[in-house]
Amino acid sequence: MGMRGWNWWVLVGIPLAVLPTLTQGKTVKYETFEEDAPATVIGNLAKDISSSPSSGSKTNFRMMKQFNSSFIRLRESDGQLTIGERIDRERICKHTLHCLVAFDVVSFSKEQFKLIHVEVEVKDINDNSPEFPRKESSLEISENTAVGTRIPLDFAVDEDVGLNYIQSYQISVNSHFTIDVLSRADGVKYAELVLMKELDRETQASYALELVAMDGGNPSRTGSTRINIKVKDYNDNSPLFDRSSFTVDLPEDAPVGFLLLDLNAEDPDEGLNGEVVYGFGHQVPSEIRQLFRVDRKTGRLTLESPIDFESKKTYEFDVQAVDLGLNPSPAICKIVVRVQDVNDNAPEISITPMTSITAGIAYITEAASRESFVALVSTSDMDSGANGQVHCTLYGHDHFRLQQAYEDSFMIVSTSPLDREKIPEYNLTVVAEDLGSPPFRTITQYTIRLMDENDNAPVFSKSAYEVAVVENNTPGAYITTVVARDMDLGHNGKVIYKLADTYIMGSPVSTFVSLDPASGSIYALRSFNYEVMKQLELCITASDGGSPPLTGTASIHVRIVDQNDNAPVINQPALNNGSSEILLPRDAPSGYVITRVEARDADEGVNAELSYRLASGEGSMFSVNKATGEVYLNRELSHDVDETLRMTVTVSDNGRPALTATATLHFLIIVGAPPNDRTVYWAGSGEAGEHAQWDLSVVIIVVLAGSCTLLLLAIILIATTCNRRKRDKTGDDTDSYGEKEILERGKNISDNPLLPLHGTVGGFEAHTFSSQPGFTGGHTGSSDLCSTSEDGREAPCVYEPDSKPKGYSTLPGYGNSYNNGKEAVRPITIWKGNSYTTISARDPAFSGKDSGKGDSDFNDSDSDISGTDLKKEGVPVHPMGCHSGLWACTSECKVLGHSDRCWSPSAVRAHIGPSLVPTPTSQTVSSFNSFSKTASLPRDSLRRDNYYQAHIPKTTGLQSVYEKVLHKEYDYVLVTPPRPLRVQEISDITIPVYSPTTTRCPSNEV
Repeated sequence: MGMRGWNWWVLVGIPLAVLPTLTQGKTVKYETFEEDAPATVIGNLAKDISSSPSSGSKTNFRMMKQFNSSFIRLRESDGQLTIGERIDRERICKHTLHCLVAFDVVSFSKEQFKLIHVEVEVKDINDNSPEFPRKESSLEISENTAVGTRIPLDFAVDEDVGLNYIQSYQISVNSHFTIDVLSRADGVKYAELVLMKELDRETQASYALELVAMDGGNPSRTGSTRINIKVKDYNDNSPLFDRSSFTVDLPEDAPVGFLLLDLNAEDPDEGLNGEVVYGFGHQVPSEIRQLFRVDRKTGRLTLESPIDFESKKTYEFDVQAVDLGLNPSPAICKIVVRVQDVNDNAPEISITPMTSITAGIAYITEAASRESFVALVSTSDMDSGANGQVHCTLYGHDHFRLQQAYEDSFMIVSTSPLDREKIPEYNLTVVAEDLGSPPFRTITQYTIRLMDENDNAPVFSKSAYEVAVVENNTPGAYITTVVARDMDLGHNGKVIYKLADTYIMGSPVSTFVSLDPASGSIYALRSFNYEVMKQLELCITASDGGSPPLTGTASIHVRIVDQNDNAPVINQPALNNGSSEILLPRDAPSGYVITRVEARDADEGVNAELSYRLASGEGSMFSVNKATGEVYLNRELSHDVDETLRMTVTVSDNGRPALTATATLHFLIIVGAPPNDRTVYWAGSGEAGEHAQWDLSVVIIVVLAGSCTLLLLAIILIATTCNRRKRDKTGDDTDSYGEKEILERGKNISDNPLLPLHGTVGGFEAHTFSSQPGFTGGHTGSSDLCSTSEDGREAPCVYEPDSKPKGYSTLPGYGNSYNNGKEAVRPITIWKGNSYTTISARDPAFSGKDSGKGDSDFNDSDSDISGTDLKKEGVPVHPMGCHSGLWACTSECKVLGHSDRCWSPSAVRAHIGPSLVPTPTSQTVSSFNSFSKTASLPRDSLRRDNYYQAHIPKTTGLQSVYEKVLHKEYDYVLVTPPRPLRVQEISDITIPVYSPTTTRCPSNEV
């Protein structure tokens, strides 16, 4: 059986379900003789390796390696070894003393697994006779050759070994020559011719001898050659070597041309008789002539070709030296060359897998347990000693390791359970390294491929499927496809789908649906009716092709989807050809329920929701409740009504498209009143009629529309408010700029007293005081109204100087009847960013001194950013004195603290005389103050203006009201009225303010 066929047989024949645990390898040796007949029994492994009685489990034997498989056969049942064909030892082992046929056998059972190394030694039989290289050879010997001279002869060759090899030589009987049998270093025996008696050419010129070689077999075999010896004339002297033999050690890695010996032979004769030449004797074999060379003239022995210690360890040959005279007599020198081993051979690696299809790949089942045998790694090194000792290592993955089997062989075994689905293939590296110096290393890549086992069941993508099928489907319609996957390979991974045998409504499930076993697609076999069957429960089984097969299951819930395929059916009143007659009392009141139309729809859900409507008839007389189908009167019947009234009611479902049913109602008018137990709908009732029914969708639309409207109004309101605030801010800036212009115009006026102001809840009232005694006169209410600009902003109001409000003093300051007896206090005016602010000079919360700290610290005693002191009572000051310092604070001071400009000197002008209490009729003339030129606080001490402002709590918005009494040559007073939006915020005004009714704004004065 060939190698390829055996591998296939092993792969198919071995049941590799679970390999048993590996035990230590064992070596068994047998002997057999060459040329034994076929079927000769060599041994029985089952008997030879059993160390205990059989446990009863069957043991099988398999050969791993097919080397010499044609020579030796193995019986698997008991491991009996027999001869396959005749073995010729000389052909397979040549001259090797021990001829071994080695191979490996696997012994496995359920309990254990063994690797057996078998060595069969083939014994030699004496089946070969000695042979000489030549059947006849010639020698020339000088007659003066000395007795005892040794003459080399041809070697005989025997293919057998051991005792069957040549053991002795014999020569024919004569009186002058004999032979001496010697042994070489390798054990080979050879013969030399020895001269026993002097020769005399004149007596006998030639000799004919027969040399016989005999082996040690039984019976012995012989071989012979004829030797012809010719005696030559006397030659005085023969060459003589310095030594008769030499032993040379030659490294096997010596290069060609390496000098082994420099031979020297001398001849005392003169002339040609004394000239010596060197060469090999005629008996030296051709093998020696190919490896070595002797220089003819110099006698230098050199290496002609590379040698190999592993091929042959020693060489013995003769070198002769002869002179050039007549009848020369050669001198013989024996050379022994011993080859020395060097580490010139790398280790060899041979990997024998248990099962193999492709070279370099071993196969093992994924179900193999730990310590399972995979492959045998054999190493060898042709070097000797440490150079031939090999160390082997395995790299690649920790799932495998090397274990010593025997001598230089190792086993690759698994170290853990294997799983092909995780790692299908392992690439390992075997490294063999000898112990030479330097060491040689051999690296071999090896692949272990896992064979699949059916260890994975099919798995569905989902354990439960849910699908929907619309009723009234076409038979054969596609429903869904289930998918199951199996991680195994080949037949083990091929999935077949099957529908489980169940019953639905008493019929097999296979009459409802069909399943494609290959693809898993499910098709409907019939048209489904939702009203009959609302769902299907299926069970699908997926099986692989393993042995035994593994299965997986999944459930499928098929939901039948309802279609609007059933029209409403009217049950009441009973119809005859689609119509019904109903009695109607003539005296029935309005809202009287005549009858109730009841219908049923076999569908479900929206498709079964019914609505009723009046299709035709007296619409003003009858109405139909959309939800209940009740038919009632809209008004009382008149006396001129026909005896029979007709109307048509349509019942519709909510399907798409909707299906309808109609009923024609004939009302027969009868005399009399309706019974008391009949229902009457009153006007305004939530159930009174078709029009009173609210549709949910309409309600949702109305709510959404209202929400959107409210959102839009809110956006408009916010935008309007923001726009108005922005416009008011712009108006403030415009007022500041207008005041600045007025200041510029009135900068040369010296003394102008400010007018006292007072605020009311309704608004501000501005009052003017004449700067001259003649500034008197009545003031009409019609002229007190302020004009408004085109953009809606307030314009400055100009008053006639003669118009003086009644009840207010004309004295400087703002003493008045509303002070409640409090001392009049001189005001202080400061600039706050974009407006002037007037404060009371007796307010202890404001100080004119400089703290020396720059911006005031938070805890500074003279700083008040909280604004609480604005509410405190004023502190009395000398009526004639003036305040020594002013603040120019802004709103930022309340957050960040006061800056240096807040401590600037006051621009208050001193007034002479005490503060007077104003009377309604007072006409006292007050000094006239003018505004400064710049908008900032004036720094000129000679020109100081006084300003007044209403005092407002910090919790409300501060509204500044400025008024200016111009130069005496101008008869007008400029007042900036408050913004309307801030009027409601002013709640704490301590100074009376006049609110004019009309205002005249001459264009040439503003």
